[in-house]
Amino acid sequence: MLYGIAAASAALLLTAVLAAAFRLPALRAGILDRRRQRPLPLLGGLAVVAVTCLVSWVGEWSRVAPLGQGVGGLLAAAVGVAVLGLVADVWRLRARVLVAGTAVAAVWVVPYDETGVPGGLLAVGWIVLATLAFKALDHADGLAGTVGVITAFGAGACAAAELMDGLAVLLSVVAAALTGFLMHNWHPARVGLGACGSLFTGFLLSSAVVFTRAGYAIGPSAAVVFCLGAVALADALLVVLVRGLARRPLLRRGPDHLAHRLRRLGLTTQGAVVLLGAGSFSAVLVGVLVHTGWTGEGAALWVAGGVVLAVAVLVLLRTPVQQPRRPTSTQVSGHLRVRNG
Repeated sequence: MLYGIAAASAALLLTAVLAAAFRLPALRAGILDRRRQRPLPLLGGLAVVAVTCLVSWVGEWSRVAPLGQGVGGLLAAAVGVAVLGLVADVWRLRARVLVAGTAVAAVWVVPYDETGVPGGLLAVGWIVLATLAFKALDHADGLAGTVGVITAFGAGACAAAELMDGLAVLLSVVAAALTGFLMHNWHPARVGLGACGSLFTGFLLSSAVVFTRAGYAIGPSAAVVFCLGAVALADALLVVLVRGLARRPLLRRGPDHLAHRLRRLGLTTQGAVVLLGAGSFSAVLVGVLVHTGWTGEGAALWVAGGVVLAVAVLVLLRTPVQQPRRPTSTQVSGHLRVRNG
């Protein structure tokens, strides 16, 4: 317990310092997100990854907080995904390369002896979907970090309930590292998470949920994993629907995510992040209660209903209303001739 508090505190402070230190090298090297209103350095995610690995290694090396069976491999796979994301931040890899790399890492970490082959394949699909959906959340200052912190605490609570102490400590370190990163990412952001940090966080959190639910029935497990990833999945669903209706490419970035829509409704950037963070907290709380048995899996239906309702409302607000056409002068004269004739 004391080590977990000390590890989280160290992760928070180290990430805050390292993210600030990486800002200038990112500017000089041109590792920027130029598709926003202002160029944003993208090495904040590297700080999150580096500090998470350092603090976890210290706990493993000192044997004070060993990661436990399979958790070390999970962290290694997440680092591999983060390296792929860092390459994408520097050289702009194609989206299908990121999908393929994430899928390979997910195939490697899923505990098939507990999930079985069918359940393992579903787990792989969930990890890939959730990782890419979380990466898409990095479209507004502070959003991915806020949702990541809340989800990490929820997944950590589930791990603690399963007596997976090493995994619980790792998730608390991730939550603390993201909190330190948020000190520089809150609007107006000075450092961005980038593909390196967003892929790492999304992969680690989604894989951790799979670890905690391994061995359980698929139905309740689906309810838990949906609740813990509700905001990211709602954002992905909204983007798919809107771009599908507009017949635009799904993987091309555009201002049609949740935070963008909320800002068009009059919310500030900070207000949109707070609202989505509150939604994430509510959904994650339901997921933790379902996992620990405090409520039935049917409670997840309320979360699903909220997601569907929110997405439907935002899609309808986006749909333009067709105005009645005004008759042209030719149509008016023709109509008058018909009446007079």
